[in-house]
Amino acid sequence: MQVTVHDAIADISSSDWNALAGNDYPFLSHEFLSAAESSGSVSLDSGWSPRHLTISDTKGLRAAMPLYEKSHSWGEFVFDWAWANAYEQAGLDYYPKLVSAVPFTPAPSRRLLLRDADDQDAARGLLDAAVTLAEETQCSSLHILFPTADEMPLFKDAGFLLRKDCQFHWHNNDYQSFDDFLNTFTSVKRKKARRDRRRVRENGIQFRRLNGTQIDSDTLNTVYRLISNTFLRRGSTPYYSESFFQEISEKIPDTVLYVIAELDSVPVAAAVFFESPERLYGRYWGSDGHYDSLHFETCYYQGIDYCIETGKAIFEPGTQGEHKISRGFSPVSTWSAHWLAHPQFANAIEQYLDQEGKHVDRYMDAVDSHTPYKHTGDDS
Repeated sequence: MQVTVHDAIADISSSDWNALAGNDYPFLSHEFLSAAESSGSVSLDSGWSPRHLTISDTKGLRAAMPLYEKSHSWGEFVFDWAWANAYEQAGLDYYPKLVSAVPFTPAPSRRLLLRDADDQDAARGLLDAAVTLAEETQCSSLHILFPTADEMPLFKDAGFLLRKDCQFHWHNNDYQSFDDFLNTFTSVKRKKARRDRRRVRENGIQFRRLNGTQIDSDTLNTVYRLISNTFLRRGSTPYYSESFFQEISEKIPDTVLYVIAELDSVPVAAAVFFESPERLYGRYWGSDGHYDSLHFETCYYQGIDYCIETGKAIFEPGTQGEHKISRGFSPVSTWSAHWLAHPQFANAIEQYLDQEGKHVDRYMDAVDSHTPYKHTGDDS
């Protein structure tokens, strides 16, 4: 096996990469990762330096891993700021570090891209190569963020520390309509959801859905302005540039969905989604002001409607947000895996993760009891 470190995704054949990545996760496509780099959203200047790993043999590309050298912890959604502070207080450098993830995208997907799903040698080869790269470049650590659950045994066997968290996902139980979905709620929660949607209609707001082939440059510019305004109100700038969205709309148009809320035919809010054959992913939201219940409608109810209409099994709206529970989203475990070069810090973090994992389990049990779905004996 020949291991290669690539400083740009463009150095890897798109057809070879996509053959490993498949179409289950739009964020893993060569087109998505290439747009992130070519737009400058992912670069040395943004603190994400590509270090993608590939393994080749006589048959061609055998395995690959998206990998970045990081000079900070922004845009990861698996928070290790306390670890970085502890390193600094001990007089050690936590940065740079290596991170296997899709930048700015807290959506679980495979991190070990294998030609043969059962190729344990190639999987272990990727992990060994990543650790070796961390050691050679004097990185403090290697972090694998939001992998799939079935990859976790591989990381555990390789000596990585496992970390558990949770998100809230919606599951399609063969619903025939949105009302069919709401009929699984208790009457109180069902009335609340209907009130949310009614308030938006009463304000005269209507919706358009556009994929990458249907959106024109002016509309995309408006959507990006709305998203940027919301980021700025929160004290930051958008992770991805407008040119990134332009490129993916052209190159992978069927994986991106724009939902635009309009008042008197003027866009006042928008949400950006990505989709695979089985899943919908909510990613970005923006508005030009406050409209009652519009965020819930645009980001959640419109997504659920779309999943029911297209038969998608799961809707992942993003991280955090306990307000999602009352709207039909349920807690789901997410994972990360961590290797730290400093053995004493690794031991301390291992103990911390054990306690944190127990807290996550208790939290998930608690919030699961507050979902809006009817149980035996509930009202109709």
